[in-house]
Amino acid sequence: MRKIYLLIYLLSAMWYAFSPHEALAQQVEEPTEISGKISDSETGESLPGATVLVKGGTEGTVADIDGQFKLNVSDPNATLVISFVGYLSQETVLNGRSTVDIAMTMDIEALDEVVVVGYGTVRKSDATGSVASINSNDFNRGAVNSPQELILGKTAGVTVTSNSGAPGNTSTIRIRGGSSMSASNDPLIVIDGVPIDNTPTGGSPNVLSSINPNDIETFSILKDASATAIYGSRAANGVIIITTKRGQSGLNFDYNFTGTLYTTPKKVEVYSGDEFRALVNDQYAGEPTVLDLLGTENTDWQEEIYQDAFGQDHNFGVSGGIKNLNYRVSLGYNNTDGILKTYNFERTTLAVALDPTLLNGRLKVQINAKGMLNNNNFAEQNAIGNAIAYDPTKPVYDGNIRWRGYTTWTVGGIDGTSINLAPANPVAQLALTDNTSTVKRSIGNMKFDFEVLKGLRANLNLGYDYQKSEGHNNVLDSTQWVYVPTVAGGRINPYEDSRENQLLDFYVNYEKDLPSVDSKFDVMAGYSWSHFHRSNSDSLLNAYRTESTEAKSFESEYYLVSFFGRANYNLKNKYILTATLRNDGTSRFSPDTRWGWFPAVAFAWHAANEDFLNTSAVVSDLKVRLGFGITGQQDLNTGNDYPYMTTYTVSDNASRYPFGSTYYNTYRPDGYDANIKWETTTTYNAGIDFGLIDNRVTGSVDVYFKKTDDLLNTVDVPVGTNFSARVLTNVGSMENKGIELNLNWLVIDSDDWKWKLNYNVYYNHNELTKLNLNDDPDYIVQTGAVGGTTSGTIQVQKLGNAVNSFYVYEQVYDTNGNPIEDAYVDRNDDGIINSSDLYVYHNPAAQIAMGINSWLSYKNFDFSITGRAHLNNYVYNNVASSSTYMGLYNSMEYLSNMSTQADDTKFVNGVNTRFSDHYIENASFFRIDNINLAYNFDDAFNGLMNLRLSAGVQNALVITDYKGLDPEISGGLDNNFFPRTRSFIVGLRAQF
Repeated sequence: MRKIYLLIYLLSAMWYAFSPHEALAQQVEEPTEISGKISDSETGESLPGATVLVKGGTEGTVADIDGQFKLNVSDPNATLVISFVGYLSQETVLNGRSTVDIAMTMDIEALDEVVVVGYGTVRKSDATGSVASINSNDFNRGAVNSPQELILGKTAGVTVTSNSGAPGNTSTIRIRGGSSMSASNDPLIVIDGVPIDNTPTGGSPNVLSSINPNDIETFSILKDASATAIYGSRAANGVIIITTKRGQSGLNFDYNFTGTLYTTPKKVEVYSGDEFRALVNDQYAGEPTVLDLLGTENTDWQEEIYQDAFGQDHNFGVSGGIKNLNYRVSLGYNNTDGILKTYNFERTTLAVALDPTLLNGRLKVQINAKGMLNNNNFAEQNAIGNAIAYDPTKPVYDGNIRWRGYTTWTVGGIDGTSINLAPANPVAQLALTDNTSTVKRSIGNMKFDFEVLKGLRANLNLGYDYQKSEGHNNVLDSTQWVYVPTVAGGRINPYEDSRENQLLDFYVNYEKDLPSVDSKFDVMAGYSWSHFHRSNSDSLLNAYRTESTEAKSFESEYYLVSFFGRANYNLKNKYILTATLRNDGTSRFSPDTRWGWFPAVAFAWHAANEDFLNTSAVVSDLKVRLGFGITGQQDLNTGNDYPYMTTYTVSDNASRYPFGSTYYNTYRPDGYDANIKWETTTTYNAGIDFGLIDNRVTGSVDVYFKKTDDLLNTVDVPVGTNFSARVLTNVGSMENKGIELNLNWLVIDSDDWKWKLNYNVYYNHNELTKLNLNDDPDYIVQTGAVGGTTSGTIQVQKLGNAVNSFYVYEQVYDTNGNPIEDAYVDRNDDGIINSSDLYVYHNPAAQIAMGINSWLSYKNFDFSITGRAHLNNYVYNNVASSSTYMGLYNSMEYLSNMSTQADDTKFVNGVNTRFSDHYIENASFFRIDNINLAYNFDDAFNGLMNLRLSAGVQNALVITDYKGLDPEISGGLDNNFFPRTRSFIVGLRAQF
């Protein structure tokens, strides 16, 4: 954008240099000198080349490189007319003033947006790939603790699912579905030119929580391979490029405050103390051994562990520019309590952005440094399940001595021996667990952009991503639920984890206009080197330090070396061709398989510039795109950076071998595949970008097909050919195909009223097409282990079906529609109900995902609302499957409460019913994510500042038929989900 401004400035200056305006102005006797600065009203960025004219007169000038202007006028009360390409023209009356600063508003309809792509930028009109750009004006408002929350529901083909309601929680991001069965499906994330490591570390499950959302300016989401192939073997799941805010000319201060009250919108419906007593008395009448276990209380255990929580978020930024140096420094602080008691998330961030210009503008330097200090106090989340299961007739405290006063299931009185398998007291779990971490992270880089010759620029990018976390997960002694390794004595579990990654990119870019043939081209070629290092250590011992496991440590590193290039050719601003090629080499694979080629080609036809359309009153923009490309996946999710070599597993202390009187640990070689390589994904994409009625309506439609080959799967190998009977190898294939629609409508655009609507929807179909070497259609891989009282797996990988489909028995129902216990359909008609009757039944991924966003303003008021819908996503309700009447009493002499959903089935024995398709529920939903109302005080406090006050609600409404706590479950297994919060927010923003 800055280059465009400079070009406009130079052209404008030349025009005025050869025009009579200055000469005429000089003829005015005793002129008044007017000076000021012209800048962007949103960003504060100076606008060099902006035109300043005297209305009805001949005087005029243009703003200089810093947006400053000086103009001699004959009338001190004249009206100035200010204009600039891409902005709305405006007028201002001098009224005797000699200094006038102008803040211009961007003309959304006229602006040709510049979007960030891999190793550069491109005008949106020239983009040939499927790229979505979301800027700060379109971000979700309110309490945002992690960057991915900013783009929730904002564009088709991108789903963001928070994995829990914990503050600073992780989110699962998927672009056009997953491309792998067992390797990572996370997109590559690039922050200011630095690709970051997505692997969670100990004490920091959310890798993006280190980035302050308030520092982010734009997201560019690269969805098809023609856009992502420039990142090669790391781009099979798409690429998200995050660009942070930078400084502009002039001194600007910005303060943001958000205060949030977090509440629990819904709890699992369980039996109250009175209901539980009645149920046990009914089920076990005449059995004093059971009835004597009942207490006299009415304890709501969920009420005991949950709380209304408060969060505060403060952000202060200062930005500006002095000669040849723009800068921005920001400081952020977030402190948020969780609705689960004892949970706390605290983050302090510092970001520095410097943009010096040297050598008369030929050398541009960009310096980025971001630091984060994160302190976490994690609550014991097993308390959620135990709050459902713990006997509601028992008190929180019973006065015992051995178990620190907390009611505990024991044998031999309240100070007797604990019953290990009984539910633990959830209040005790929260109070007696000390699970904290301190995470330090810094991400930064220096980018050098040097003009070697006219049109030829050389770029060097030196980057790093360092992270270190230290923490412990300790439990005090005299606790029922922790035994390390065999003696009840609490737990001490300290750990350390670190990541140290370095990056070097060097590339040159040459661009050239060819006016003789009405075309232009640019080519780019480069080299990239990356080094990844990680290490961790942890130990486990009891609180008395009398029994322990030996400290374990791990250290590994690997390298990625790449050569890449891109060429663009534009003919008559109508026909655009883009070709990219990347050659990656990784030390993670053997010399025979470590190098891979990742090509892509794309074509765009800007039909709106054709003679038959450029005068159309209806079609204001139309572009057709076609793309093809191949990308790779080297993040195999195995925990082993060198899967082509065998690793050795160390035995635990119980399996040591004696030599004399000394016992030694043994080392066992693990299976491996010497020829393992990356998965490759081939993508075909066809799209249309359009604008109607002077771009009051804009949008895009994309159709895509993705095929992943060399899919990783664990298969059987002949006995004696490897160190294991099963080995991870490249053997499978998968397909994703779908369609996307993005639609934007400027409904009202008047002086007082403005209303913008966005609607996006996408459909994706996922299917496994190969799983083993002999293409056996009956071959399956069982997965999806579930917890609680349900052991085993509930999901499967099977040919012709989606990844992680559910694998269950078909339930038989009576004439009233009620499920019959232990009655299933004999699907193979052999007269026996066994595992051969299991069948594939739906999957967790939504086939259709929609987002709707509305922004309405009246004068200084604005109101926004965002919502999402997922259709045909299914969830295994493990809370319900664990609820059967037989589960009330255990022969070890303890009682367990359960969900009232047991009344829906009236099943007695849950052992045989847990794999019924009755518990696979349609979890389609519509959710209102965000409602926000704000008022903007322009020139508050006598023009000292601009002030914005806002209030809002997040997770305001959920409409669903799902019977569980929340229908949006990542992975589709609902086992005591940490509830998402309903949040009430107030906000303040001051700019001065």
